[in-house]
Amino acid sequence: MSHQPTTVADIGDFSVVIDARSPAEFALDHLPGAVNCPVLNDEERRIVGTTYVQTSAFEARKIGGAMVARNIARHLEALFHDKPKDWRPLIYCWRGGMRSGSFVNWLRLVGWDAQQLKGGYKAWRAHVIEQIALKGPQLQLRVVCGPTGSAKTRVLQALAAQGEQVLDLEDLAAHRGSVLGGMPGRPQPTQKGFETQLMLAISRFDLTRRVWVEAESRRIGKLTVPEPVLARLRASPVVEIAASFEARLAYLLRDYAWLGDDAQGLADKLGTLRELLPKETLAQWQAWALAGELPPLFEGLMREHYDPLYARSQGRHLAELGGALRVACDDLSDAGIAALAAQIAGL
Repeated sequence: MSHQPTTVADIGDFSVVIDARSPAEFALDHLPGAVNCPVLNDEERRIVGTTYVQTSAFEARKIGGAMVARNIARHLEALFHDKPKDWRPLIYCWRGGMRSGSFVNWLRLVGWDAQQLKGGYKAWRAHVIEQIALKGPQLQLRVVCGPTGSAKTRVLQALAAQGEQVLDLEDLAAHRGSVLGGMPGRPQPTQKGFETQLMLAISRFDLTRRVWVEAESRRIGKLTVPEPVLARLRASPVVEIAASFEARLAYLLRDYAWLGDDAQGLADKLGTLRELLPKETLAQWQAWALAGELPPLFEGLMREHYDPLYARSQGRHLAELGGALRVACDDLSDAGIAALAAQIAGL
């Protein structure tokens, strides 16, 4: 069996990638497809760290060594007992140190060609940042913009179905980028997790072909779009959807109908606008929310919040907006969106 330094470039050569870090570390971000087999759980890691600081490194290693041995034994019995001799696991921890090193040694004693990722998760994180910085400026982006309710996300999905390359930043961020933008049942990832998924999406693109993306601000919910991608987006050619007000309102009422299932939650979301609206306007909108009266609420939001915000922000953020190709539309039904996407793809 070889025992060579293994780097991020070698990941595809292995049967499985094992993350030996604690569950809390794993939840923040991890290598794609990795399986979490912690050698120290969150509480054990806390105990070892406290012992290291308050007593000594020797005592910490003694306590931690027993914990690590028990956890590795449990993983061997529960997860790996049926693995064949040619099974090749790649194991990493925070920086390629003792946690993954201990795991590798035990698995190699059994007879498997286990390897340790050089530099651990820190090496992976550096790879993610490097790839975004390298490939972000190379993206042949085409930016789809339009006021709220223009079905931009659905247009991106239709473009993808028609064979176009699409970068859906809101899907990666699990947020639609507005005060009402949280996605039901999908909490936002961490910033690091978002950037990992963004890097993977970019790595799949043919950089010689165009990539459609929706106009976004710097922040999507609680997450920040990395500067290399944001700068490229803001400097790229623009297609503007010029949908009628009536079509946009009808689309929003269909697409955000689920907001009516939580009247108090909707009223609370609207409360985040209190610094931007007259008190009387906010009170009326929250009353409509609590009563489940979405048509007047959404019309008010469009006329008094979203449309003015769009008019103020797009010109500042999109350098090519003045030369945008405008596509008129008065039908944002499923069929209308498919036709709109085909028209945009033909530009």
